[in-house]
Amino acid sequence: MTNKPPRRVTLQDVANHAGVSRATASLIVRNSPKVADKTREKVLKSMEELGYVYDRVAANLRSQSSSTIGTIITDVGNTFFAQFLLGVHRELEKYDYTVLLGTTFDSLKDQERLISTMLENRVGGILLCPVSASSTETVERIKKLDIPVVVGIRELQNLTCDYVGIDYETGAYMAVNHLLEKGHKRIAFIGGISDSTTWQERMDGYRIAHEEAGISIDYSLIVDSEPTREGGLKAIQQLMSQENPPKAIFCFSDLIAFGAIIGLRKMGLTPGEDIDIVGFDNIPEAEISYPPLTTISSFAKKTGTKAANLLHKRISEPQRERQRIIIEPELIKRESS
Repeated sequence: MTNKPPRRVTLQDVANHAGVSRATASLIVRNSPKVADKTREKVLKSMEELGYVYDRVAANLRSQSSSTIGTIITDVGNTFFAQFLLGVHRELEKYDYTVLLGTTFDSLKDQERLISTMLENRVGGILLCPVSASSTETVERIKKLDIPVVVGIRELQNLTCDYVGIDYETGAYMAVNHLLEKGHKRIAFIGGISDSTTWQERMDGYRIAHEEAGISIDYSLIVDSEPTREGGLKAIQQLMSQENPPKAIFCFSDLIAFGAIIGLRKMGLTPGEDIDIVGFDNIPEAEISYPPLTTISSFAKKTGTKAANLLHKRISEPQRERQRIIIEPELIKRESS
């Protein structure tokens, strides 16, 4: 004999138990301020005693809307994205959204799987930080289902949806120009995936700074890598094995810079004395690293806040004009250069 699974407790069961109407119980699960505190307490107690679980997906189907936002980032272990998510969560909390988080680790396959999962769960909108290999087809797939989407951090070509990001070109220009002003003429650029738009925009800034200074680029000083500490360590090892290594390095990110600093110390070199190094992002660890890292602030938390706010506006006003918000970077000078 097969045991039947226990029947799911319904909102009507809760209402009967608490001695209220189903409509009143429904207002309470939706956190409506229209219900008296005494009634709210009674219904919440009934929910607890009966083991009631709110079926959010079913509610979304009934209301044709959702209070859940899908957020997809590339690396939850990267402090930049931790700061970005802090901005996202704090902003969405203002509007009572629930955030569903997915991490791709820069895998296109994982990104597609996460998008499918979020669409199946009928999220009210998606905030997407695309992987390096993304194309506009990824975003168009979401838009065809009439789900609001905001792209953040990495811009895609021919993008037709809202976008929030940093002026990577200007940031890289600031970093390289800072090193040029210190008298360096051979400046390396290490880290990052060269196929990504965020790398290419940094490369543009690196190139423009050299052109304005009348200095030819030595392309042997450009070494790409995975955007991690390990990637930075490998890149610095490759760079410093050259016959004539540079005395100044611009890093794709702070994580790359941290890996490079580890590598330099292993070689017996002192960052900030034997070799100048500049990062990009200004994550919290940059200020307390040894030495404190000169870097470009990309305002991760602010970017997350603006992206979340833009998605809320898109959900509230589906027909509003597309927005492209670019945050200006800032050079933060410290002891590493």
